[in-house]
Amino acid sequence: MFESATLREAKEQHQQLTALVAALDPDDIPASQAVTLYATFDQIARTALAARTLLARRVDDALEWQRRGFRSPEDHLADATGSSIGDAKRELQTSKHLRHRPKTRRQMVAGAISPHQAETIADAAAVNPAAEDDLLEAAGTDNLNELRGRARRAKAAADPDPDATHRRIHRDRRLSRYTDSGGAWNLVARGTADQGAILNAALDPLIDEIFEQNRVKGTREARDTYAFDALVELAHRATGATPATPETAGATKRTNPRFLALLRVDVEALVRGLTRGEETCEISGVGSVPIRVARDLLGDSIIKLVITKGTDVLNVTSLGRGPTAAMRVALAWTSPTCTVEGCSRTHVETDHRLDWAQTRHTRLDELDQLCDGHHDLKTREGWALVAGTGKRPLVPPDDPRHPNATGPPGGTDPPGLPTQADQTDQPDLFGHPAA
Repeated sequence: MFESATLREAKEQHQQLTALVAALDPDDIPASQAVTLYATFDQIARTALAARTLLARRVDDALEWQRRGFRSPEDHLADATGSSIGDAKRELQTSKHLRHRPKTRRQMVAGAISPHQAETIADAAAVNPAAEDDLLEAAGTDNLNELRGRARRAKAAADPDPDATHRRIHRDRRLSRYTDSGGAWNLVARGTADQGAILNAALDPLIDEIFEQNRVKGTREARDTYAFDALVELAHRATGATPATPETAGATKRTNPRFLALLRVDVEALVRGLTRGEETCEISGVGSVPIRVARDLLGDSIIKLVITKGTDVLNVTSLGRGPTAAMRVALAWTSPTCTVEGCSRTHVETDHRLDWAQTRHTRLDELDQLCDGHHDLKTREGWALVAGTGKRPLVPPDDPRHPNATGPPGGTDPPGLPTQADQTDQPDLFGHPAA
């Protein structure tokens, strides 16, 4: 059979790479070179996956899947790669999208973005082409979860009929339960954002309750692990069955109000009845909802509301050590995830950028949200966020960007501290005088 020059060269390169990997003994690699070699193979993997993604639509064009008896091209691709049908479907769709997205294709081929990032960007740009440049730029700093969040918002912004989309998602709602080949029970659910917020409001307090119980015992597991335990505990409490663990026995606490969902909506959009441009209407951490749904939720006691103009939230000051309820709502709007660049964990702790022992006040614009791991680095190891606001790197003490590297000499007052009048006159988020 005739072989093109590209096919012959690809086979030769594969043979050389196979021989290189076969001879690879990780223990023989100097530790000082391991990171660089790992990154090099990552680039090779990205390049190979980019080529595979680009070729997926041509595999579909060949109609080999029909000749081999597969039900669809996705089934054929999944069988060939050993992946799931869902993964194969997304790869094929990305391959088709990239045909019309040369910028994203170039970035993927160059290894600047991963195939997963390319998939996310191409999918959003197919609906909202104007968002492609911003998403490509964000891919340089955002992790994949954050990039997917941006992509979802870009698609929602370009949706000509959010109500129709909401109705379609509701019609397609589903919950699948199955036991996999390893014998583990699995649960997969899909529905609208407002329905997801109700489930989150029930699960989140239980997750923190179980986390606290384990913290007291000196054990720590992943939050996803506690989320499953919380789901089981929720079922126990609903059915009255005997709890699965001694720690949760007899627990009958009701949902803590601090776990209420946060509805984020621009005031102009709320009045107008639809969003435009960069305007937002979403349940924080869950997803976008139509303005109609937002209006319905305003009368629901499980929803807290932050109405914004753009992304500005009023600054508030308190003389107490901890943030007020208004500050917590504002932080949930401005910093829904860990402030550290590249971290998208939503279970966060509020940290004073300037030590409270120095300032004797708590100000919204001096607070950051840090996950427990990054909070430990700051508190125990001397790490610090670089100067600025919003998402930014957390650096060790010897990094030149560390605030203490170029900060004022010891003993001087931190810059920008408000006067006593500032502290007492500043209203909180809801217009009430500070305590």
